[in-house]
Parts: sequence; C-alpha cells; structure tokens
Amino acid sequence: MFKLTKTFIAATALAAVSFSSVALAQEDPGPAAYAAALKDKRVILVPMAMGFDLAQGWAAYLKKEVEAFGGVFETRDPNWSIEAGAQAITEAISSEPKPAMLVVHSPDLNSYAKLFKKAQKEGIYVVAIDNPVNYPVDAFIGSDWDRLGQLEAEAAIKACGENSSKQIGLVQGDQVNASSLYQYAGIMKVLDKHPDFKVVAKPDSNWDATTARNVTTTMLQQFPDLCAIIDFWDGDATGTAAAIREAGKQDKIALVTTGGGEKVDCDALENGTFSAVVMTELHNQSRDINAIIKYLLQSGVAPGTASTYIYTLEKATTKADLTPTSCWDLKALQAAAQ
Repeated sequence: MFKLTKTFIAATALAAVSFSSVALAQEDPGPAAYAAALKDKRVILVPMAMGFDLAQGWAAYLKKEVEAFGGVFETRDPNWSIEAGAQAITEAISSEPKPAMLVVHSPDLNSYAKLFKKAQKEGIYVVAIDNPVNYPVDAFIGSDWDRLGQLEAEAAIKACGENSSKQIGLVQGDQVNASSLYQYAGIMKVLDKHPDFKVVAKPDSNWDATTARNVTTTMLQQFPDLCAIIDFWDGDATGTAAAIREAGKQDKIALVTTGGGEKVDCDALENGTFSAVVMTELHNQSRDINAIIKYLLQSGVAPGTASTYIYTLEKATTKADLTPTSCWDLKALQAAAQ
C-alpha cells in the first residue's frame, strides 16, 4: 500500500510538471494576428491645416503608434483651403497602394461627404476628428460640442457672479463649422436657464486672431460693461485677449475659451489671460484615434457598415485647477519623436 501511494504521488508530480511545461511553451496568437492585420497599412491624416498645434499634436501621436505597429503614416496640408483638402482626399483615394484609413479634420458639416462615401466604397475606413460631419463615417472622435458650450457658459456665469452686469459677449468661429454651431447651441441652453444673463453681441471671427481682435474692440466700445466673453477657440482668443488688454479691462472681463490643452492654454490660465479653458484633451483624443485605427483594421467590418462615436471627457479648467499634467507640450512631443 505504501509503495502504491508513493508511486501515485510521483506520477501526479510528473504529470503536473509535464502539464506546466506544455502550458509555458504555448505561444500567444495575438501578436501574430495583430501584426498581420496592421503591417504596411497606410494611414493618412488630412487636417484643416498642418500649421497649428492640434494638427501637429495629432500627427506626432499618430505617427508614433502607426509606425510602431509597422504601418505607414502620412499627412496632407490643405492650409485652410476646402478645395485643397478635397483634392488631397481625392488623390489619396486613387493612390496605390490604397490607404487603409483616412483621418480627416473636416472644415464643415458637408463639404467632404461625397468623398467620404467614395472612400468607403473603395474599401477605405474614414475617421472624422474634432469636427462632426453630416455623414456616417466609420468613427467620430472628438468633443461633444454642445456639452462643451454648456461648460463654457457655466464657467462664464460663475466668473461674472451675481453682482455683475450679466452681459456676455460671444466671439464665434463661423456659421458652417459644426464645432461653432453646436458650441453656440450648448451655450444658449445654459443661458436659457439663467435669463438674467444676456448675450449682447455675437460676432464671427472666422477663426482668425486679427479678426477676433477687431470684432472684440468694436464689441467693447458698444458694450463697455461686459462681464465675460466666450471665444470659440484659443487660437483666435489671443486676439480677443489683446483687445481686452488694450481696453484696460483684463481685470473686469472674464475670457472663457476652448483649446486642445497644449502648454499655451495652461500658460494663459496661469498669467490671467484666460479665466477658464474647456480643453479638448488632444493627447487623450489621439489615444482614442490610435485605438480605433487598430480596432477597425482588425475588425473585419467593411468600411461604411458601422458608425461609432467616441467623445472626449472634458471640464472647464481654471488657474485653481492647474496641475503639472494639465497640459501637453508640443515642443517636447516633437523633440521626443526625433
């Protein structure tokens, strides 16, 4: 009986060792499948222009990831021209080898819709970033601009306070860009709940700092008792801020805006140029773009058959909220990529 027990124990131990060895020798099939799906795939970024922080930030984050998984990353620079952007997309669709993915920052709701449809018919995924479009792209990644506008309005009301003039000015982008239209809608939803606060002026800047400066100067002449201005983008809010300074009202008018969260936004909060910034968290958006690229290329889902929305989690950031990680640094990002 004792011998049988010893023999059984030895056999069990041997079986356990053998099983463990087999388990340890098994190979994870994931990396091979991942590499096969992604290797040599072309990803092309078509922003509104390459000469500003959002586009440069997206490009840096996407280039790092795409090239790391063995893909090919390219950019096109329409330089703020809708026609040049359309041409860039058209050429990408007809190029060989065909890109697997177009990542597009659309200037408005409708300009590229037919091209998006054509790309999908050619087997190319289309991801729209930052600006929503009136077409069911394979994924939209960016802000819920209505909610973002609500956050801006809430920050402006808080900055004004109950004992203020309760007069608010808006510096809009334009009347065709979705981010501008939806941002305005969100602002008005909040102000409708606070009828004592009034929008007394709402000129367009056309996303230009000089234009923003000029329209703000006129606004301040017409409404010298403004307690806050909401500017729809930090790029042209620099012009709005200049007009406020020139009028000597930097301590009387709160300037609320939105931006990609680059270091300039934190600097402007720190020095009092901006009272609050609703940051669109470009580094987190870029992570989401990279994730959807990798998912779609492995999914087996045909382009144009499904549509996904991934919205950025945002808040209105003030000077009191700043931490060392509140903003990303474009120069540091670009230096690290070299």
